[in-house]
Amino acid sequence: MTNLVVSGDGRMGSMLIQGLEQESDFDVVGVISPLASEPSGNMNTSRGGEIPWSRDPSDLLNAVRPDVVIDFTNAEFTPSLVDASLEYGIRPVIGTSGVDEITIGRLSAHCSENGLGGVYAANFAVGAVILSHLAKIAAQFFERAEVIELHHEGKVDAPSGTAIALAEAMRLARGSDFIFNKPELTHVEGTRDGNLGGVGIHSVRLPGFVASHEVIFGDASQTLTLRHDSIGRDSFLPGVSLAIRKTLELDHLVVGLESLIGLGED
Repeated sequence: MTNLVVSGDGRMGSMLIQGLEQESDFDVVGVISPLASEPSGNMNTSRGGEIPWSRDPSDLLNAVRPDVVIDFTNAEFTPSLVDASLEYGIRPVIGTSGVDEITIGRLSAHCSENGLGGVYAANFAVGAVILSHLAKIAAQFFERAEVIELHHEGKVDAPSGTAIALAEAMRLARGSDFIFNKPELTHVEGTRDGNLGGVGIHSVRLPGFVASHEVIFGDASQTLTLRHDSIGRDSFLPGVSLAIRKTLELDHLVVGLESLIGLGED
């Protein structure tokens, strides 16, 4: 049995807690709730028992000592969770958007030095990973590309971590910046300002979306469009479950799910 702590008890965290408890080889033994009104307590589980929760990651991880901690909170909170995970030698699976390179680098170094597995991914939906793989292939044949990311109105950051990762991966696969159109006249300030490596990035925030990413490549008299839609948050559960199982076999941090599903080198 693999003992798990879930960091985050919002809509995503609640889905993960319920979904992971349905797996016969997983046991959720604690929850980190950074926005809770009280410092600690207990919560009921779908299995009919109670598990502890706390606002403080160090206190909870020290108390329950899980095998893996899964984090879907926010980029401001994640570094403190990383610190606590490293202190107690707990394997991390992190899907929080916008975590800075310093935190990822520190986590990677610690995992390698201590032979601990870990996974950090901008998106845990397998379809989004395939989208990235296909976009990297197409990037080698087109000089112009744009990304549209569409999320629910409650998402606090823009653009999404997946959109940033897509643009970076496409630019790397191409080996140079894309050609980015800059209009001579802009009627609404900022309309064409956002680009990364020449890849225009556009963010949509509306009710009805969970997470969607569309990549559009353009060339003379043709376009190529690749799109992935997460209709529900449970679309991330298979990827998270895979990452948990794989991290137990790893002795270092893996960034992205590509290598875990056979689409790239570790």
